[in-house]
Amino acid sequence: MDNEKCTRLAALRRFAVAITVLNILGHTVFGFEQSWAQPLVSLAAAYGMELILELADARARQRPSILTRPVRDQIDFFLPPHITGFACAMLLYANNRLMPIAFASAAAIASKALLRIPSDHGTRHFMNPSNLGITVTLLLFPWVGIAPPYHFTEYLTGLGDWILPAIIVCSGTFLNGKLTHRLPLIMAWVGTFIVQAAIRSALFETPFRSALLPASGVAFILFTFYMITDPATTPRSRRGQILFGASTATVYGLSLSGTSYSGCSSR
Repeated sequence: MDNEKCTRLAALRRFAVAITVLNILGHTVFGFEQSWAQPLVSLAAAYGMELILELADARARQRPSILTRPVRDQIDFFLPPHITGFACAMLLYANNRLMPIAFASAAAIASKALLRIPSDHGTRHFMNPSNLGITVTLLLFPWVGIAPPYHFTEYLTGLGDWILPAIIVCSGTFLNGKLTHRLPLIMAWVGTFIVQAAIRSALFETPFRSALLPASGVAFILFTFYMITDPATTPRSRRGQILFGASTATVYGLSLSGTSYSGCSSR
């Protein structure tokens, strides 16, 4: 296994552990408002779709499937759907319904097989699976919404409001600095986010503090350190990372031009 694959696998393992711990603590300590059934159904849908696609590909290519490999390899194989399943269940809110969450996870995994581009080693998917699955679900089911930002710290008070974001920032900085090498992307995204807030404030009379308010929430921090930095679907070069991060923040700003933001902070 080359160094790039080893680094990516190490990042996946750490991310899988981190998102598992976050979901467990979220449902027991932080105040996640979804039911326990939703992450379990989401994981089942993600695992199932990943396995179906793997078995179909193995049969088409007449090669052994992942099920013939050692258990360690099988665990590593299911790390991406594990992350996707938890992410979709954590970030979507569908009241007590399970099927929209299952759909989001299944669509996210299916996108990896359907949306691909040529690469040095054949083809690779180019859309972030979790983000795509969430977006498609929101568009197809308007009554499904994004999980409220406050639920990440709903049951925390005092120092807890600061400790959780600090842990996410520190662990995310280590992960992206040592393993994914996406710190330039993060700095470009955050820097341009601040710039677009200032521009909207100057041109459209959006209060500057209101335009920056999303950055005060845990959801923004999670997106910054664990979603936008997906190494499989973002540029490798520093210049490419800067352009990617800056363009993402620019599109965000353009989509809100002329409007004011009245969202929630981390509380």
